[in-house]
This record gives sequence, structure tokens and C-alpha cells, in this order.
Amino acid sequence: MSEATPLSRSLPRLLGAALFWTLVGLAFASQFYLSSTLVGRSVSWGQAITYSLADWYVWAVLSVPILAFARRFPPEGAARVRTVLIHLGAALVVSFFYVGLRALVGELHSLLIDEPVTFGEIFRPLLVKTFPFNLLIYGVIISVSHAIDYYRKYHERTVHNLELEKHLAEARLQALLRQLKPHFLFNTLNGIASLMHSDVNAADKMLVRLGELLRITMSHRGQPLTPLSEEISFIEKYLEIERIRFRDRLSVVFEIDPAALKTPVPSLILQPLVENAIRHGIEPHARAGRLVLSARRTPDSLELAVRDNGAGQPAAGFTRVGIGIGNTRARLEELYGSRHRFELANHPDGGLVVHVTIPDA
Repeated sequence: MSEATPLSRSLPRLLGAALFWTLVGLAFASQFYLSSTLVGRSVSWGQAITYSLADWYVWAVLSVPILAFARRFPPEGAARVRTVLIHLGAALVVSFFYVGLRALVGELHSLLIDEPVTFGEIFRPLLVKTFPFNLLIYGVIISVSHAIDYYRKYHERTVHNLELEKHLAEARLQALLRQLKPHFLFNTLNGIASLMHSDVNAADKMLVRLGELLRITMSHRGQPLTPLSEEISFIEKYLEIERIRFRDRLSVVFEIDPAALKTPVPSLILQPLVENAIRHGIEPHARAGRLVLSARRTPDSLELAVRDNGAGQPAAGFTRVGIGIGNTRARLEELYGSRHRFELANHPDGGLVVHVTIPDA
């Protein structure tokens, strides 16, 4: 794609400026025509439009150096009194210059319509009639220029601040994700170490599965969000490792709504919840452990739940939470603020259930 030339970039602004000054001229032409009619002066629409457009097209030409001067001496500078005096002097010069340029245009127009008038005959009455008004117009142009410039700077600062907040949030999420990965790895290695002296074959299988899981983790794109289907695939690989460790003592049930599989969720959102359920809900007990993972779509959110059949939480709640749960809460807060829900509760049939509600983007 070819780059835009300076002319193609400036043309829309030039056309916009021409349209603006034309509209101003037409508005004043209407006022001139109506006021002339009310006082009994015979002025045609053509004369009113010609006279008014001549006035404002002269200002259109003069607005170019005025705008450049406004950018050269902005009102927010340190020497404000000096800036005011500079603009006051410039207003006087521009006002005189406008009268001279407008008188020259009037003289040329009089020659075109074969009603010649000298420059002096136009200049003197025009100076008396328009000089104060010219000072006002200069002030309006300066004010509009500064208002537009202020809005542009405000918009740029707002966009810049939003970009900084976005990058900061992404950095925090990446830091939390990097913290979560070694935590999960160390816990898995501890499980392998516990089997190394009692069941070498099981420990060897766990190492193979861990290698496969690490390859998936290393190939992860590093994005804060990923489809739920990918999270389910990852957690299935992780549970293969845990099934080797627990043998027949661990059963897993997936209750996944097919409509939820494409919904984006935070990366590795399920693994710490599943690991917490196994370590604190299933592992401390000799009975068979049961883990239920569910996902359900609602009109404006995704509801996830991880349930175990352990002892649940005490009546007073847990005194502390581990890295996995704390990390998950922090990531959800960073991504969704108050729009998400994260709750730990005892299930009526026993065990702990973690509810996570993720709002749609």
C-alpha cells in the first residue's frame, strides 16, 4: 500500500476549512440581506452573498498565519502577560491588514462590475466600520485554535494513559502467569518424587506426561485469554498425571456445555482450581475421590465450577489460601474488576465447590 502524500493528507483539511468559511459567509449574507430589507435598502441575494463571502474569504486567508501564530504563542506558556501583549499587538496589525486586503478585493470587484471605486474610498469607511469587529474575530480565531489544540492534547493524553494502563495490566497478568507455571511444575515434581521409591513405573509415566504438558505450556502464545476448549484439553493432560498418582482413587466428570467451548477464559484458569481440589479435598482422605468440572453459558457470562467430595471448608472459612487460589483471584480481578464472581462454598452433598463467573467482553 502506497503512503499518503502531503497533499492528500492536507486536502481534507483544506476542503473542511473552505466549507467552514463558506458557511460562515452564507450565514452573514442572510443576516445582511434581511437587515438591509428591514431598513428599506434594496440588496439582492447575489449582492449579499458576494459581499459577505468576500469578507470571510479574506479572513480565511488571514486565519492561516493567525493559527500559526497561535501555536507559536500558546496561552498556557509561562509568560502569560507577555503572550497577551503579543496577541494584542498582532490583533491590531491583522485588523489593519484585513482592512487593506478587503479594500483591495473591493477595488478589484468594482472594476469587474464596471463601477470603479478607488482604494482609498473603500479603505477609510471600512477601517472605521470594521476595526473593532476585526479585533473580536482575531480573538475568536485564537480561542477556537486553542480549544481545538487543548482537545487534541487531552485526547492524546487520554489515549496514552489508556495504553499505559493496558500495558501495565498485561505485565501484571504475565507476572501472575509466570508465577503460576513454576508453582504447578514444583507440585507435580513433588508428586513424582513421592512415587519414585514406591512405584518407579508410575513415576516414569508421570514424567512422560509431565514432559508432554510442559511442551504444551512452552508453546503457549502468552495471551491472557484462550478458548475454553484449549483449557479443557490442558486440564485433561494434567489429570492424566494425577490419575497415575492416585490410580483408581480418582474419578473425573466433565459437564461442559458445548456452547461454552469457544468462550475465551484466562489462561490456566482451571489448573490451580483442580490442583487445589485434589490436594486439599481428595488427597487427605483414603476414600475414592470424585472431581466434577462444569461449564455453562448464560446470556452474558460463562459459569465455571470445580467440585470435589472432600471435607469442604470449615464453618469459619479457610484461614489462608494458597498461591493457586490467590493467584487466580488476582488475575480475575485484573481482567474483569468487579464484573466477575469467585466463590468458595460447601456443596449440599458434601465437598467444596469453587464457582467462577466470567463476564462476556
